Amino acid sequence: MDFASSENVPERASAPLHSTAQHGLKIVIIGGFGVGKTTLVRSVSEIRPLDTEAIMTDVSADVDDTSEVPGKSTTTVAFDFGRITLDAEHVLYLFGAPGQQRFWFLWDRLFAGALGAIVLVDQRRISDSWYAIDRLEHQGTPFVVACNDFGGSHAPDEVRGALDLDPAVPLVMCDARSRESSKQVLITLVEHLYSAVSQGETVS
Repeated sequence: MDFASSENVPERASAPLHSTAQHGLKIVIIGGFGVGKTTLVRSVSEIRPLDTEAIMTDVSADVDDTSEVPGKSTTTVAFDFGRITLDAEHVLYLFGAPGQQRFWFLWDRLFAGALGAIVLVDQRRISDSWYAIDRLEHQGTPFVVACNDFGGSHAPDEVRGALDLDPAVPLVMCDARSRESSKQVLITLVEHLYSAVSQGETVS
């Protein structure tokens, strides 16, 4: 399986699901508040993504800490959804999870049936990703870590150490705004899953 090249991607408004599609593969994208999950789904999806972005109001001011993301005016309140056709029979479904703590109860439900996950990290707020990694390890869901480019100064090895990542878990740098960069993150996850299967490990 391979991702369709950017030259062959149809217009988002005219990308119907092929009648030959038989296998849906689910990927979940999680991470802290404002790390770029919605942006990644939007950049890589072949269809116009379904999102549940809502305007942040004064009511949430005492609930969601926006001090580290002062320009953020909207937030995901359920999940984002996108799609990528891999070949005539296989389709990748992307689910972007909400990042605020008050919506974390949704995460375990989103993990159900997931082939794997991407933990998106803002290097300036590494601790915001600890819970995401803890939940994935608890659920036994394979994952990779992607550091979104917010101009952080930490080297990959420093991020890996701060997250206490298992050496087998891939960590890549990315720009969630870029389709090619986001696609490479997905390829890294697929390669990680394939490697686990080839070594006899069970993939959820």
